[in-house]
Amino acid sequence: MNSVRGRVQRPWRLAAEASALLVAAVVAFPLYWMVLGAFKPAGEIESSEPRPWTTSPSLESFQRVFGQQEFGRYFVNSLVVAGTVVVASALIAFLAATAVTRFRFRFRTTLLIMFLAAQMVPVEALTIPMFFLMRDFGQLNTLGSLILPHLAFSLPFAIWMLRGFVKAVPEALEEAAYIDGASRARFLWQILFPLVFPGLVATSVFSFISAWNDFLFAKSFIISDTSQSTLPMALLVYMKPDDPDWGGVMAASTVMTLPVLVFFVLVQRRLVSGLGGAVKD
Repeated sequence: MNSVRGRVQRPWRLAAEASALLVAAVVAFPLYWMVLGAFKPAGEIESSEPRPWTTSPSLESFQRVFGQQEFGRYFVNSLVVAGTVVVASALIAFLAATAVTRFRFRFRTTLLIMFLAAQMVPVEALTIPMFFLMRDFGQLNTLGSLILPHLAFSLPFAIWMLRGFVKAVPEALEEAAYIDGASRARFLWQILFPLVFPGLVATSVFSFISAWNDFLFAKSFIISDTSQSTLPMALLVYMKPDDPDWGGVMAASTVMTLPVLVFFVLVQRRLVSGLGGAVKD
């Protein structure tokens, strides 16, 4: 009976695996083309007959990228913005999710609905109002003008997602900690925080990607002081109207992608468990 069932399921399993490999290939192809373009010489990139390989790889595009005087500063600025957004959003979201889950107060349900509704507002629709807001607060041409908007946009999603993780921690555990003499702060940071840490990692990934790849806010709020620009703005150096440097664009994009891949490698285990917990909740 089991052998018959195995023969029936095997074609479907093979079809599912083949479909997964096909989808993975389609998703990975743009990344492969970007890396390939970074190593292609200028003649092959501008050829009218592009080929999905190169017989003479070159590092000229990377040399132009790393030879750019401000590239290192742009890289550090991106790290500062993304790192600040990740840490600040994780801590604030953790405290806020604990508050809306463990405490009963007026308008709590309304506040949760507002968190959800905030995700439905397009970022483009708020860019101009935020520009005037940053101007009035004197934050234009500063990294603060990039940190604050990303923090505001990442918090609703992080709070809504972490709420499920906090809710999954039994209240009996909290009561037992209080009986053993633990203060509320000790329970919060030594017991609850480690238990919801996978959820914090999952939300941090989305916050990091959003802040790291941002171009809209960087283009809108960093107007004259180019020393405050981030890596996405560095791509404009190679986008000349008459003669775009596609090799430089591909090389710079490849360098931009590396920190994201490193971040994923470092948190992948926590990310899987965090997303699993979110789906379960």
